[in-house]
Amino acid sequence: MNHPDPTPATTPVTSFADLELPPGILRTLADLGVREPFPIQAATLPSALAGRDVLGRGRTGSGKTLAFGLPLLARTAGRRAEPKQPLALVLVPTRELAQQVTEALAPYAHALRLRMATVVGGMSIGRQTAALRDGAEVVVATPGRLHDLVERGACRLGRVRITVLDEADQMCDMGFLPQVTEALDQVRPDGQRMLFSATLDRDVDDLVGRYLHDPVVHSVDPSAGAVTTMEHHVLVVHGPDRYAVTTEIAARDGRVLLFLDTKHAVDQLTRHLRASGVHAAALHSGKSQPQRTRTLAQFKDGRITVLVATNVAARGLHVDDLDLVVNVDPPTDPKDYLHRAGRTARAGESGSVVTLVLSGQRRELSRLMAEAGIEPTVTKVRSGEAELSRITGAKAPSGIPLDGGPAAPRPKNTNTPFRGLGTSKDASRGTGGKPSRRATEARKLAEARKAARVRRGG
Repeated sequence: MNHPDPTPATTPVTSFADLELPPGILRTLADLGVREPFPIQAATLPSALAGRDVLGRGRTGSGKTLAFGLPLLARTAGRRAEPKQPLALVLVPTRELAQQVTEALAPYAHALRLRMATVVGGMSIGRQTAALRDGAEVVVATPGRLHDLVERGACRLGRVRITVLDEADQMCDMGFLPQVTEALDQVRPDGQRMLFSATLDRDVDDLVGRYLHDPVVHSVDPSAGAVTTMEHHVLVVHGPDRYAVTTEIAARDGRVLLFLDTKHAVDQLTRHLRASGVHAAALHSGKSQPQRTRTLAQFKDGRITVLVATNVAARGLHVDDLDLVVNVDPPTDPKDYLHRAGRTARAGESGSVVTLVLSGQRRELSRLMAEAGIEPTVTKVRSGEAELSRITGAKAPSGIPLDGGPAAPRPKNTNTPFRGLGTSKDASRGTGGKPSRRATEARKLAEARKAARVRRGG
């Protein structure tokens, strides 16, 4: 399917005061110091407030939450939901994004006396059932948990008049398309739909064709990689030096987000960083939701300066003034790169994205970067070098453990690669974690020979 041609839309506004927003929303905007709409808000708000379906293409951090949230709340104001029957629905791919959307919209909902419920996995389904039973005009949900509640009869979608799909491409990538279409089939067929996505590929195309009626199309900041305030660096490192490079970057002044491929690698690196005196915390799907929420709060308020994460943090995570993202493990998909990169340089701020690679990974990464439309600066670096500090702010860690116990050994260029930092299990076997069987047998043989020499007096 081809995307619909943009329907002529109303002229973008330059001030929230120019819109027909309820006084409660305008007061709350003023109280929170939100004065001028971001481009995607200025472009979509008039159409959305008029009840039009909206297809918004914009990178994360471009202000999409208020772009769909303010019209949704304004058009729901004054109505009252029956038990288990919400009037507006926002579908998002992750628990973190659901909580961020809820937190962003809560002050405006409160001003309009609208009740919100957040419906996500990893949290008490009993409490969520109770919140729906008590009545909630607006539900922010992940598709899987919403499906569970609908199946239980705890939520009915037949009265939903406004439906938003946020980060639609990620929901499709994560396999949620069946639950998303199931929900869209149950909401009011004559209702308003707003779909926001950083990319508009095949599955999102299908959703647009099936469920949006004559949408007004807006494209603002279509690619995270196109942001002129973002610098992209590829740092070519020597394999045994990769751990030391990562540790020195983590010890920089200011916050940094480190991406790795596996939960095991995230946990292992986090332990090492804390033993080196770096205020680091881990974020991945193996953590409980309360743990993930607490970790994010500590990272946002500065108690944690390094967030070590799997791709669970690649989308939807909004942290103000985060100026460095590091791919310790290079991503394998262009979209993953762009979404990881989108955690920095948000809302017009500047930022850098650094990807660590071994010499053997350069060709594959070059292909990925080209597909993502990125032309990075490539630099060979070693730990302790001024060039590494110039690009990333890297410095030596304090070495004072944060959790007691012995200090982590100072990584040296002679160290073997850290398990999980850009190495496959096969490549790293015997170089981290438990020693290989061959190494164990060799050690035992050497010990036996030494013992024999001692017995012989040699």
